[in-house]
Amino acid sequence: MWVSLETIVAWAKRRWFAYPGSDIYGGLANARDLGPYGTELKKNIEDNRRKYFVQEREDIIWIDSQILMNPKVREASGHVGGFSDPLIDCKKCKSRERADKLIEEYLHKNKTKETELPKHRAGEKTPAEDMMDFINAKKIKCPKCWTCDWTDPKKFNLMFKTQQGVIEGEWTDIYLRPETAQGIFVNFKNILDTMRVRIPFGIAQVGKAFRNEITPGNFMFRVREFYQMEIEYFVENDEKVWLKAFKEWMETSKKRWIDEIGIKKDKLKFREHDKEELSFYSKGTFDVEYEFPRGWGELQWIAYRTDYDLKQHIEHSGKDLQYSDPHTGKRYVPHVIEPSWGLTRAILTAMIDAYDEEKYTDGNGAEQTRVVARFHKNIAPVKFAIIPLVKKDEKMVRIAKEIHKRLSKTYMCEFDDSGNIGKSYRRQDEIGTPYCITVDHQSIDPKDWTVTLRMRDDMKQIRIKPEDIKF
Repeated sequence: MWVSLETIVAWAKRRWFAYPGSDIYGGLANARDLGPYGTELKKNIEDNRRKYFVQEREDIIWIDSQILMNPKVREASGHVGGFSDPLIDCKKCKSRERADKLIEEYLHKNKTKETELPKHRAGEKTPAEDMMDFINAKKIKCPKCWTCDWTDPKKFNLMFKTQQGVIEGEWTDIYLRPETAQGIFVNFKNILDTMRVRIPFGIAQVGKAFRNEITPGNFMFRVREFYQMEIEYFVENDEKVWLKAFKEWMETSKKRWIDEIGIKKDKLKFREHDKEELSFYSKGTFDVEYEFPRGWGELQWIAYRTDYDLKQHIEHSGKDLQYSDPHTGKRYVPHVIEPSWGLTRAILTAMIDAYDEEKYTDGNGAEQTRVVARFHKNIAPVKFAIIPLVKKDEKMVRIAKEIHKRLSKTYMCEFDDSGNIGKSYRRQDEIGTPYCITVDHQSIDPKDWTVTLRMRDDMKQIRIKPEDIKF
């Protein structure tokens, strides 16, 4: 079913997936705190990615680098001088907007072909001026006051700046990382020196990144503080080698891991960046895009970064970051394939794909509607809910708690003794719990000793011995 983003936002807060940041103080522009179930969802997606790309492979290792880094790292990576957005101000209401995002919204609302997006005309105008030509020609209005009277575009650096030091006035300017890749590149030499790795190999990590977006929005799609799941895969500096690796990562992105977290493939597409859109370090990039309620948006990217990053760090640090092939003795700067995901967007995607509203007939023959989150069982925040049918029945409660204690050693479970079995089922449906275990009158009968196992998706129920319950 199609679901609006507003419905997802309301459900996320009602059922403890995500809250507005600093909520009691009126919030902070598009900051989101993950609630108990959102935190579990994030952990499960992250764990599945680590299992698939690190635990089950011999050629990828895991690190956890710092958010704050030596400021020379950002100079070497090109972020200090080149990581900016084209900003324009509305002359009437003084609202500040990103020119590219205004165009993106216009194209989506008018279902205009992407080929109409203005391109850079080398030697004639800057890309920002091209954008302004498009905005003025289409009379794209300010989303705040609905006038079309814009200033000329200005560049705005997206990095958050802070200071390091203990004495006021003697601080050093440093930046919160805008992406997690550089933490991998600056540890490349440490990995070579301490680990038994041979090219091709990859380094993976999951961590927070920060971007001072001027027009963030769309719930968790574009926020200032977000999680990335990054992999940098190092290969030989040979065109045939990196092309092969690039194609392999393209295929890997279409296969099992997407199935294991339950993303709907009919909502995914691959889109190649054209030359004007490519990052300065990339010679080829594909986006895996997902059809969000407000249009297609980037979920994963697969980029060929060449040897740009390592060469930049060699130049700025003075360190030798070449790889020495133990078999041939050849020394070279490796090239890099980067297959990475936005973890925060993966959480949002999983929530959108899971949400469903379903009609059913209750025991009295009346038509009802239930909200059910059909999370893939691998990422469902809660795996089992254990419910005593009568909360005042000591035997039922005791058996339910024993089952909860045993299953909780392996799975995330909930004990629910609200006393209304129908409401308990509805609540567990809405948070996406695949199985409910009900301890009832048969469960306390020594001749029976079975419980009711209820399935989330079709609401079917079976009798089963507690010791036979498996996920």
